[in-house]
Amino acid sequence: MSGSVVDNTVSSGNSSAAIPTDVSGQILDLDEDDDLEVFSKDTTLTDGSSFNASMQTSPASMINQYKFEEDADTKDIFVTVDNPESHVTAIETYITYRVMTKTTRSEFDSSEFEVRRRYQDFLWLKGRLEEAHPTLIVHPLPEKFVVKGMVERFNEDFIETRRRALHRFLNKIAEHPIFSSSEDFKIFLTAASGELTSHKKQGPGFLSRMGDTVKAVAAAVRGVRNRPQEFTEMQEYVEAFSQKIISLDKVTQRIVREQKEYLEELKECGPTYALWSQSEEELAEPLKNVAGCVDRCCKETEEQVKNLSDHLIPVLHEYVLCADTLKAVLRRRDNIQADFEAKTEALATKKANRDTESKVLSLAWASLVGRSPEEVKQQKLKGEIKEMRDDLDKAEDRLEWANNALKSDWTRWQKVMRTDLRSAFVDTAERNVSYYEKCLAVWESFLHSQRTDAEGNGKVDFS
Repeated sequence: MSGSVVDNTVSSGNSSAAIPTDVSGQILDLDEDDDLEVFSKDTTLTDGSSFNASMQTSPASMINQYKFEEDADTKDIFVTVDNPESHVTAIETYITYRVMTKTTRSEFDSSEFEVRRRYQDFLWLKGRLEEAHPTLIVHPLPEKFVVKGMVERFNEDFIETRRRALHRFLNKIAEHPIFSSSEDFKIFLTAASGELTSHKKQGPGFLSRMGDTVKAVAAAVRGVRNRPQEFTEMQEYVEAFSQKIISLDKVTQRIVREQKEYLEELKECGPTYALWSQSEEELAEPLKNVAGCVDRCCKETEEQVKNLSDHLIPVLHEYVLCADTLKAVLRRRDNIQADFEAKTEALATKKANRDTESKVLSLAWASLVGRSPEEVKQQKLKGEIKEMRDDLDKAEDRLEWANNALKSDWTRWQKVMRTDLRSAFVDTAERNVSYYEKCLAVWESFLHSQRTDAEGNGKVDFS
């Protein structure tokens, strides 16, 4: 492992390197460079058909392994994602981010590390966690955008949005009692670029991944016959949650778009009042005051739109993607159960075939070798049945492990989700109150000035 010790000053500056605009088509071919992402819906990197041999599979160990700690004060690893840098080569353009880690864990060689990572490194980490723990809930990554129009938005605001999402992803992993102890997570945080590249090549090969995909498709076609009620209820909850959060996300984005349009109209309004004041001598003062009030409200509205874009929309969209992740996790759990059910049926069929085989003996063959072909066949069937029974026992343990893991992580995810959304809603409410109070104060000051002028001139009664 290698990593550099860093100082305690954390900067979050953005790179000023220019990003060239490609205008040669409508779709940008990124190949393996997945660095045009804002949020990721790629939640099916693993299907639950592969199994990590290092996992504990006894029922007792499953329960002990997935006792999730709820005490936030025990957090002992802190990660910061900042300082994005643009890299332009002859074949690709991509962004790297500085990942700074501070920890008191004894398994780390140092207390502080600093590395640089690009998006495909984050994607690798997510895939490895899903592969090792198919029914635990991995927080979603920023989404991929490969439409060429996104390149024009490859600016500081776009990069900052992505940086925040990556920062939140790593901190969700760091807060997870199982993921935070993963060797892959440790390597991600501490390994030099070359060492990480070497480690990434140690994953399953293409043929192995293809085999897992074929098994997943077969399991999906076969389906689950006896899904436990609690997982059916989870599935129903996720479907309802997904519909609601998607709707809320769309409505909020539409509100922000409309507020931006309102802001543009408001920006044109102030100068109009100011220009008008030059031709209306008796109304000049109130017109100038209205123009000033409009300008002040423009600034507050601009800040309000920014707050919604930076704080509420990312959280809502993040949980839209979380819903997709949950659906993928439930599918992987179903695939594991479908595999167990298929093995159960195969063993029952094999036993039935053995019991119904004919008992005709061949005396000629028996005189030569001492056993009939039927005896040889029965012995072979007995060996196959034993092998299938052992395989079935492993599948049963794996299913129990998967169920226990999901039930524990489901409870934890719900608690985190409710905390995140409640915090976002309270923060939005407080910012809304502040926004409307400031605008109210602006217009009240205008009314007060007009009342004072009117009373001084004795012209208008505002009572």
